[in-house]
Amino acid sequence: MDLEMMRREYLKDGLHRKDLFEDPIAQFERWLDQAVKAEITDPTAMTVATVDAEGQPSQRIVLLKHLDERGFVFYTNYESRKAQDMADNAKVSLHFPWHMLERQVKICGVAERVSLTESLKYFSSRPAESQLAAWASAQSRPISSRQLLMKQFNAMKDKFKQGKIPLPDFWGGYRVVPTVIEFWQGGAHRLHDRFEYTRSDDGWSIERLAP
Repeated sequence: MDLEMMRREYLKDGLHRKDLFEDPIAQFERWLDQAVKAEITDPTAMTVATVDAEGQPSQRIVLLKHLDERGFVFYTNYESRKAQDMADNAKVSLHFPWHMLERQVKICGVAERVSLTESLKYFSSRPAESQLAAWASAQSRPISSRQLLMKQFNAMKDKFKQGKIPLPDFWGGYRVVPTVIEFWQGGAHRLHDRFEYTRSDDGWSIERLAP
């Protein structure tokens, strides 16, 4: 396989300063809506990059579950590897790769836990099997077999077979409060369009970046 010869041109669209919203959240919502309408698989899938106490970066894909002017929300186990990383260093980066539209969005910000009320509201909206999975999985910890995982799942299914499944105290949401948001649109000859929003006390500023 000759990886050096694998290439294509990006010709779908351009991105111009005059077409951008002044608010990056509004701009993101526009692009997300277009990604959904384009029927991209998992348009809310985003990479979350964290750094551990030794400075080792780590990445994984999660799903965006809420967005407003405060930031980008996802949910996880509070004892997971990413949660441990964020406890040591709350600075994280998110990345949305919308290849089909030749677009990507990069977000840098600070992660903070959402309120218990927000976590409970979302947890209660999940299918029962997903709620049980949250109880059954000690996320990021070694496990000897899939059979053991299913045994734990079935044990939780039996334990909570009557009534509502409670929210685990080790599970909930994080909100990434953005400080920098970059919008990238592919361009011909690798002359891509990149615009970076940076937050300050006066609001958001926008500048074009070289590709």
